[in-house]
Order: sequence, then C-alpha cells, then structure tokens
Amino acid sequence: MTPTGFSPKASKRELWAWASYDWANSAYSTLSITVVMLYLRNVAFANSDYSGAIYPATLAISMITAALLSPLVGALADARANKRWWLAGTALSGAACALATGLIPLDAPWLIAVAFAFTSFFFELSYGFYNAFLPELADEQSMDRVSAFGFACGYVGGGLALVLQILIFKFGENLGLHTLESQCRAGLLLMGLWWGLFSLPSIIILRDKSIPRSRHMAVPAAARQAAREVATTIRNIRQYRILALFLVGYLFYNDCVQTVISQASQLGQELNFEPQELVLVILLIQFVALPGALLMGRLSERLGQTRVLHICLAVWSLLLISAWFIHTKLQFWILGGVVALVMGGIQSVSRAIMGTMTPPERTAEFFGFFNLSSKATSFIGTGTFAVIMYYSHNNVRLSLVSLLAQLIIGWLIVSRVHVAQGRQQALASSRAALNNPTADTAAP
Repeated sequence: MTPTGFSPKASKRELWAWASYDWANSAYSTLSITVVMLYLRNVAFANSDYSGAIYPATLAISMITAALLSPLVGALADARANKRWWLAGTALSGAACALATGLIPLDAPWLIAVAFAFTSFFFELSYGFYNAFLPELADEQSMDRVSAFGFACGYVGGGLALVLQILIFKFGENLGLHTLESQCRAGLLLMGLWWGLFSLPSIIILRDKSIPRSRHMAVPAAARQAAREVATTIRNIRQYRILALFLVGYLFYNDCVQTVISQASQLGQELNFEPQELVLVILLIQFVALPGALLMGRLSERLGQTRVLHICLAVWSLLLISAWFIHTKLQFWILGGVVALVMGGIQSVSRAIMGTMTPPERTAEFFGFFNLSSKATSFIGTGTFAVIMYYSHNNVRLSLVSLLAQLIIGWLIVSRVHVAQGRQQALASSRAALNNPTADTAAP
C-alpha cells in the first residue's frame, strides 16, 4: 500500500503524513464503541439508573455540537489559512481528554462522562480539518485514490488498536490488570496515546496551501468575518446547488449506513454471538474494509465517482434486504464481510465527490458543512430503528430492512447530482473570489 504517484499536487511524504491522521484517530473509532461504552455502562455508571443511556447521550450531544460549529470554525481556518493549527489543537485536545477519561477517579462519574464528551467533540471537529486538506493534496484525477488511501490507513490503524485492546482483556491479569476497571482504563490510555502520537506527522509535515484572507486580523474580527462568510454561503446556496443537492442526499444515505453499522450487533446477539465473537466481527470489518476502500478508489478512477457511488448504494440496498434472511452465524459473518467491502468504498467516494465540488480556498468551511450533513439528522436512522424495534417486539430484521426507505431516498437525490457541473460551480466561485476578494457574495 503506497501513495506513490497519486497526485502531482503533493509529495509522497505529505500523503503519508495526511493519512497518518486517519491511522491515529481510528483508535478512537474502534475503542469508543468497545472500551468506552463498556467503561461507562459497566464501571463508571454501573450502579446508576443512567447506565444504559449515558454513552449514547454524551455521544449525541458532542456530535451535534461539533457538527453545528464545524462550518464556522472551518470558515475561520480558511480565512487565516491555518487548518494545520486547528487540526493540531483539536487532535491533541481530544487525545488529552481521552487520557483524562481514563485517569479521573470513579467517585466523579459525571466528570468522566464530561471528559468523554469532550473527547468525542474534538474528534468530530478535527475530522473536518483533516478532510479539508484533501483538495489541497489531490487533483481531480487522483482525488478518489487519495481519499481511499486515507480510509485504508484508518482501517488498519483502528484494527491494530483494537487488537491491542483484545490482548489487554485476554492477558490483562498477567500485566497486573485484574479488574474490568483497570483493563478499560488501560484501553482509554491506549486510545489517547495512540491518537496523540500518530497525529504528530500530520501536525509537523502538513502545510496550508491556500492564501490567507485575514491573517493580520484580530481573532474576534476574523471570527465575525467567518460567521458572515458562512451566512453568505447559506444565502447563496443556489450558486452551489449541485453540492447542496449532494449533501442532502448524503445526509439520508450516510445516516442509514451509520445506523446499520452501529445496530447490526443486535442481530448478532439474536444469533447468540458471544461478546468476544462480536469483537472479532468488528476486526473482520476493519481489515476487509482496507482492500474494499482501495478497490473502490481504483474503480472510481476507471468508472467515475457517480457510478461507483451508485454501485455502493445498490450493494447496501441488497444488504438491507438480505438481513431479513440471516439466521445463522455463518450468514452473519458473510454479511459482515460484504458490509466491510462497501463500507470503506461509500465513505471514500463520498469524501472524494465532496472534495471535487469544493471551492479550493474554502475547503475547511465546506467540509464543515459535510460534517454537519453527516450528523445533523443522525437521530433519524437510530430513531426509526428504535421505533420499529419497539412496535415489532424487538424484530431486528424488520428494523434493519425498514432503513431501506431512507437509503433509497438518499439514492434518488444523489442520482440527480452531476459532479462535473458541481466542479464548474466551485471553480466559478473561486474565480469570482479572486477577482473581487472584498465581496461578501459569490458570483453567480
């Protein structure tokens, strides 16, 4: 796996440095759904009425807060051309909060929950700045493969971090970790150290390539200008109508995909999977998603981004339908493998499409909207799943298949997206900004 020859816009060193952040933060992705959930539910809040609700509640609050702030701080980073410093601040702050989550005494459980909420908040915020570097590192021809390379590195990094945690659970007593509390604390320290350490190449090597518009402006004034730019973007959204259409479609199908990933374990439990077996399924998904992301990146270059997105959505539709017929552990393992192949592909090609239609000088702001789109309605998929579960007396298969409607709505919307036209709209906006840098509105 090498980024050699991916893009004339970036060196091999820059591409590896960029992808290293996906490797770094993926420790949060895999350990939060295993170690953190276990620690909050079975240790920190074990004797509380909130034991089952505290993890999803803190996660939801932090995610929607970060999503709402993403366009604003993104615009501020674009104006001052300092995405690298924002990435450094959010990444290292998130890593520090993960360490704090594992170090706070158990007699302050709410402080533990707050520390995790900030961990999740900084993770979500940092991802927007990381994504915003993509259009600066890849040209239109290499966007798909570079995006896929980043996701592939993330799947390996997250998978290896999870393997280390499995070893901590299995051999913890030999290391002096005799209780679930100590083993989970070790996992939280692993999350923070992994995230912080492997973020350093991105922080040290990456440089903003855009021209600052307000470097010498005081921070409060720059923030006010950033807010005006975001408001202007929203008012003039018709000038980015193709990109806006894509974001609406992405909002629907991505929420469906994320709900399936987060709730599929309930089907595994119905099939009598042990917790250790479910963790192994997560590992399978992590490592199979690696070649899946790379494959979809190459297919995007050959067939085009839109066609590959349609292929991924078609496979996801079949997966949701097939969930109704899953009755054995072997079938569930096969389902997990197919999910892994298209999970990385749909995420990678979606990010590449976004990068292709983003104005070069406003990458952080627009990827902030991308982040907002992926989180703003995150309650719809899980809410639909929960309602169907309740009224169907915990019929997991019916709940999963019911998500098909949401996926098809998103698919129908993005079927009207013409990426080349969206790219032209982005370039027209950039030319207008270059010709009239003091204007508050973009050119039609």
